[in-house]
Amino acid sequence: MLRLGITGGIASGKSTVSAMLREMGFTVLDADSIAHTLIEPGYPAHHKIVRVFGKSILNGENHIDRVALAKIVFADPVKLKQLNAIVHPRVEEHLVSEFAKLERGSQSAAFVEAALIVEAGLDKKLDGVVVVWCKPEQQIARLLARGITEEEARRRIASQLPVEEKLGHATERIDCSGSLAETRQQVEQLAGKLREVRPTV
Repeated sequence: MLRLGITGGIASGKSTVSAMLREMGFTVLDADSIAHTLIEPGYPAHHKIVRVFGKSILNGENHIDRVALAKIVFADPVKLKQLNAIVHPRVEEHLVSEFAKLERGSQSAAFVEAALIVEAGLDKKLDGVVVVWCKPEQQIARLLARGITEEEARRRIASQLPVEEKLGHATERIDCSGSLAETRQQVEQLAGKLREVRPTV
């Protein structure tokens, strides 16, 4: 079974591509959801994050307020690095275990969707990386539609590797700057290629 990554800049279309692949019968693990679970109270990462960033990031129920934490880390590259150093190794460990379980099935490929596959060095541990991309002005427009300010949108985009650099790590590229139908066509081509390796049940 091929272990593949789906990555790209924020608001570039990763979730859309992942949803299409799931519809086509592939498993796509969501690194963000895994990370959200691993920072819940009771997990070691929760205690460590509170120790590093202070109790002001907690809400009334002792859960980490992700919006408050995001404001801190996206405004300070050092703090972002600290957070990633706590969360990434734990997410990676979880992914290895999930992929091992999927290996026993009949899929030709399984994916992990994560914004920071290249930044975290995870691309070196995968069989390939699908880089999803669109134009920077489209990223900003999509983030504004999510209620994020333009300044915050630009800051978040700047905190990630430039798209040209990510594309340099790609084994497959999916251009999400066109219509949904155009995106789907590219995803179908990728799915067809993977099924040739081994049919997906």
